[in-house]
Amino acid sequence: MDKNALLNAFDQAHLADPKQKELAYCKSVETWVQRLVEEPSEALLLAARCQHFERWVITRDSYPKDKPGYLRWRKDVATRQGERVLEIMRAHDCPEELANRVTQLVAKKIPRSDPESQALEDAACLVFLEEQAADFAPKYMDKIIGIIQKTWVKMSPQGQALALQLDLPDEVFALVKQALEE
Repeated sequence: MDKNALLNAFDQAHLADPKQKELAYCKSVETWVQRLVEEPSEALLLAARCQHFERWVITRDSYPKDKPGYLRWRKDVATRQGERVLEIMRAHDCPEELANRVTQLVAKKIPRSDPESQALEDAACLVFLEEQAADFAPKYMDKIIGIIQKTWVKMSPQGQALALQLDLPDEVFALVKQALEE
């Protein structure tokens, strides 16, 4: 397995994102994983590099706008992400055990009771709060408090402590504070 070639293949897939946000997002998740875990495994780092992998391929608009539609979309996206990551890893002669572990992490098939799964979740939540919440909030003002509350309960105590240390824009900090008080 040529790790550099594998990472390049992942990055090339990210660059196909029409909004050109996927590569920066997964690199932010990878950076957070490295902050959260003292010695992250190769599987965890690769899974971080595959966050939101080709998420844009299955559009949210192709599902009903209700909660069951949203949940089905999330499940279908996660399944597809895992399949695509496995396909690319096999094409790069990755050991099957490593490929399967990365795929399971990316497809969210491993419960958060697994430390690597939780670290990946923490990283994704921290990236949301740090980099996306400010743009996200105005579009979903009627739901943002609930979204932040749901994000919060997904995080470990370590993730929550780090979230409270983020240098958030005032409006995002106020929303987080409100979400935690309710």
